[in-house]
Amino acid sequence: MATGIEQWWSEGDLVPLTVAGIRREVFVRRIGSGPVMTLLHGFPSSSHDWARAVPVLAAHHTLLMPDFLGFGASEKPADHDYSIHEQADLVVALWQHEAVASTRLVAHDYGATVAQELLARRAEGSLKSRITNLTLLNSGVYPELHRQRPAQTALLDPETGPKLSASLNAEVMATALAPTFAAHYDASADMAEMWKSVSRGDGHLNYHRLIRYIADRAAHRDRWVEAMEAGDLPTTFIWGLRDPVSGAHIAERIGERMPDATLHALADVGHWPPLEAPQRVASLILTAGGSG
Repeated sequence: MATGIEQWWSEGDLVPLTVAGIRREVFVRRIGSGPVMTLLHGFPSSSHDWARAVPVLAAHHTLLMPDFLGFGASEKPADHDYSIHEQADLVVALWQHEAVASTRLVAHDYGATVAQELLARRAEGSLKSRITNLTLLNSGVYPELHRQRPAQTALLDPETGPKLSASLNAEVMATALAPTFAAHYDASADMAEMWKSVSRGDGHLNYHRLIRYIADRAAHRDRWVEAMEAGDLPTTFIWGLRDPVSGAHIAERIGERMPDATLHALADVGHWPPLEAPQRVASLILTAGGSG
C-alpha cells in the first residue's frame, strides 16, 4: 500500500459536513471492512499519520480517518476561532454522515483531546453513535503535566504567534519537531510529508490559531479529565516514553489515576507512536479492549 501523502489524498474524499452550523469540506480517508474504527490525528499533522498502521488495521475494521478542520486536506478557514469543541462537532457530523451506529475510537495527541470531549458528551448522553472502546496515544490528557515546546509557547503569544505562523517553513518546523521523536529514529521523511500537510492551502498561516487547543485544555481540564477517568469504556493507552512533551511523566500519572486501564509503555518510542512504531501500534490497537 502506497503511503505517500499525495497518494493518500488521492484515495480519500472531501466530504461536506455541517460543523457549528457552517458547511465545511472535510477530508476523510476510508478503507477496510468490518466494525468501524475512527482514528483521530495529532497536531500539527493529519490523518496521514496512520498510513503505516492502516494495512494491519484495515484487515479487521472499516477505518474512518478525518483531517480536522484547518489540517491536512480539509478546509482551512482564515481568521477563524478553532476549538476542540468544534473538532468534536466535526467527528459527530462525520459519524452522522456515515451512519455510524458504533465505533472504536483511537486518538493521538490533539485528537485525544477531541476524544476526551466526545467522552464528556457520551457521559451526558448526547452522543448518538456508541463508542465501544477507547485507545489513546501520547497526549496532554493531564494538561498540567504537558510540557510545551518553545515553538508552541511562541505560537500562543498574541504578538509573536502570527509572525511565527507567517515565517513557518519546512526547516523551521523540522527544527521544532525533531526533539519530539526518539533520538535514534530518522524522522526526516515523516517531517517532509508533514510539512506538505501543514502548508497545503497556506494552512501554516493559521497555526497560531490552531495552537489554542492548549488553552482549551486548561479551560476544560476538569470536564475532560473526569470524562476520561470516570468512564466505563474499556480503555487502553499506548505511550511512547521518550516523548519530552507528554511521555513517561504522563504515563506515570495514568498508571496512578487509572489502574484498571491497560497501559502499553513503549520504551524506545517518542511522541509519535503511529510513525515510529506502526506495526507494534497496530497490533496493540487490535488487541485493545477486546473485540470491540
